[in-house]
Parts: sequence; C-alpha cells; structure tokens
Amino acid sequence: MIDQDKKSSFKTFEKRVFSGVQPTGGLTLGNYLGAVKRFVEMQSKEYETIYCVVDQHAITAWQNPIELKQNTRQIAAFFIAAGIDPNSSILFNQSAVAEHAQLAWVFNCVARMGWMQRMTQFKDKAGKNAQNAALGLFAYPALMAADILLYHATHVPVGDDQKQHLELTRDIAIKFNHDYDIDFFPVTEPVIGGTASRVMSLRDGTKKMSKSDPSDLSRINMGDDADTIFLKFKKAKTDAEALPSEIDGLKNRPEAENLVTIYSALSEQSMDRTLQEVGGKQFSEFKPILAECAVEILSPISREMTRLMQNADEIDTILASGAKRAREIAGPILDKTYDIVGMLKPK
Repeated sequence: MIDQDKKSSFKTFEKRVFSGVQPTGGLTLGNYLGAVKRFVEMQSKEYETIYCVVDQHAITAWQNPIELKQNTRQIAAFFIAAGIDPNSSILFNQSAVAEHAQLAWVFNCVARMGWMQRMTQFKDKAGKNAQNAALGLFAYPALMAADILLYHATHVPVGDDQKQHLELTRDIAIKFNHDYDIDFFPVTEPVIGGTASRVMSLRDGTKKMSKSDPSDLSRINMGDDADTIFLKFKKAKTDAEALPSEIDGLKNRPEAENLVTIYSALSEQSMDRTLQEVGGKQFSEFKPILAECAVEILSPISREMTRLMQNADEIDTILASGAKRAREIAGPILDKTYDIVGMLKPK
C-alpha cells in the first residue's frame, strides 16, 4: 500500500474547471448557449479554467483527416471568438498532450465492464450494430475521465447528455483512491444549469438542436448571416397562443418555451424577467425581437471566427502554447499516478 507521505499528498484541490468540445463540425447556437457561453462565464479569479478541443474523442467515428484538422481549428476559433481568453484560460487540442491517453489506460484498468455497459450514449450511438462499433466508442468514457482528472479538475460544466459520463468519472476517482488508499484524485463536481443548457430544434421543440437534422431551418448555425437568422426565426414552429406572462403558461408548449429560453439566454436574464417583458405579445411581434438579439450577439462571434480561420498559424500558435501549459500541470499528475500504481519511470 501507499506510504503515509504519499497518502497525505493532494488532500486539498485548487478550484479548477475542465471541459471540452468535439471537433465534428457544424457549430450551432446550441453549442454556444449550451456550452461555450458557460465556459466564458467561468473564466474568473475563482477558477483556473482549462478548455480542450477533444480531437481524440472525435475519431471514435471515422473522420476525414483534412476535415478533422480544419474542424479542430474551427472549434478553437469558436472558443476564442466567443470570449475564451487564451492568456487567462488554457486552450489546447487533446492529442497534443499525450498524458491524456496514458492516464486513460490506467483508468481502463480501474473502470469495470459493468460500468461501461451501462453508458446509454454507447447504446444510442452503436444501436443494433454494437458488435461492429469501434472499441474506442465503448471505452471513451475512461478517456473522458482521464481528460478531467489529469488536471485534478474540481468542476466540469456539463449538459444533460454528459451527466452519466461525469458520474463515471467520479466513480473512477473514488475507486482509484480506495484501491490505493490515497486521497489523490478529486471527486469532480458537475456544473449543470444556465438558462439554455439544452437548446431545442426550431422545427420541433421536443428534439435537441442538432447539426445532423436534415432541415437547416431547425437550427441557427454559427456562420449564418443576419438575413438567414431572421428567416429561420420567422419560420420557427410556434403555436397560435400569445406568449404568457408567467412560466406556468409555457407548460405543454415546447416550441414557445424554446424560443423564450433562447431569448433569455442571449439577453442574459431570467425566464421570469423575459416573460414580464414579452408576455401578451404574439409570436409575429416576438420573433423579430429574438432575431435582432441573436444577430447582435452572434454576428461579432461569426466575424472573428472567419478572421481567425483565415489565419491558421495564429490558431496553431495559440493551441501549441496552451498544450505546453497543459503539460506543465498534466505531467506531474501522471508521474504521481504512475508512482502510486507502481510503474517505473526513467529519471
């Protein structure tokens, strides 16, 4: 077992945030409101913030290599344009820090098969063809745990679809600490919430906004121009009733609730405050207000993304610098992990 000096190490954990986004292309308003806007808000003196383009997760499904590189830069550009400051936060791509994969192997040996088999995302993505799915698709929750715990992250902003994976991360941390009788990995806390943690389709308020929806009218793309944004909100599915003045009035009105949620998130106000403002209005009045707000927020982000994508060297330099800073944290934690497990490393 671990000696007392090792057991007493790392008992207190610095407040540190980690999160990542896959570079699979097709960025939407849902990616902004559900993830990156929250990342920006968590940049503060209270937390050290580490944000990652998780390109290793992306290849659990086959990716065109040229497109993967371009999509990785696009996510980085999106982060920066939306307000992630690469001087304040650490921003890098996952594959540039080899310690992610190295710690993932240790966690593959900590996690139990039964835990992995309960992961609903694998069942959803593999479907009836599970025997032909990539092993990486099955095992990637262990890599996700490594992404987080490699930095001793104490907080992770997650959406509803990732809560189960974070629970697995917590289970892995607890089991590792128990197996080696040491308080080494933090039991990471999820940060769930925000007005629009889940943005729904403009054509069906019961389905999540997605780049894979056949109808482009179902989503606001981060590259859409002002005219397109106005058109899509104009054509967004609604009902015949006026907007209510209280939240209870949105019950069983998923499309209405979705548009109010989007407006509230973009204008950074509560749903209650929004309904006080727009209650009683018909959708023909509300939709132009919503569209104007969206254009005001999204257009500068889109313009800066375009500028950055035309300067790939600038993005690559930022990612390389971030990877170096990430390794300064990750390296000692991996070394300590190897020492705890009993692996010899060259001096």
